[in-house]
Amino acid sequence: MPIKARARGRELIRMKNMVIIKSFQNGISVYLNEEIPFKELLCEVAYKFRESSHFFKDAKMAISFEGRQLSEEEERLVLNVICENSDLHIVCIVGKDEETNQSYFRAIQQMEYRNKKDRDDGQFYRGTLKNGQILETESSIVVLGDVYPGSAIISTKDIVILGGLFGKAYAGGNGSEGHYVVALEMSPERIQIGDFKYKKTKPARWSIRPKVQPKIAYVKEEQVVMEPITKELLNDLPI
Repeated sequence: MPIKARARGRELIRMKNMVIIKSFQNGISVYLNEEIPFKELLCEVAYKFRESSHFFKDAKMAISFEGRQLSEEEERLVLNVICENSDLHIVCIVGKDEETNQSYFRAIQQMEYRNKKDRDDGQFYRGTLKNGQILETESSIVVLGDVYPGSAIISTKDIVILGGLFGKAYAGGNGSEGHYVVALEMSPERIQIGDFKYKKTKPARWSIRPKVQPKIAYVKEEQVVMEPITKELLNDLPI
């Protein structure tokens, strides 16, 4: 084989291994090469998911990233490219904390089960709410993005935010308290579930910033409480 042909062959192999998609139970794992420029990597992600779109169709899946350390902004850009080049619904980003991942994914499965019982498949919203935007729906909703201060999301049922809740959220907008709000990062301006509002306490001046972790807000003893997601909590929730 001529030298140029061999070099071209090695280049094709290298490009083939830039992005590798593998499936696992309830989701997919995406290997991202750590050596190539990020813009080049995004192009390859777009290509791979366009090529695989007929296989995944509009499935709802969790996703994990391997091989390359991504910043929050890079992670969002990769997710945007995946959503723009496929019909996949990403319901959870799987990290290293497997117990937390499973608890969070289970919360979403519970929401989907309730929706099916109500003959309502719920909705997905891809994007970030900011600049005073308000999103209203009469079904449960999963938001792939953040809800910034000054913005609000209102649902007559449940709300799951695959990002940070820094603005306002109102679940059970029809007056029912048997609903909940879940977010990967909970730091809301205001949460209301049914007729009950969450009373945010001001932290002490010397307090340490709490570790970011998925939390759920729900009604307990006629008040809205906010707690980290655990298997035990999900088993005992009155929802």
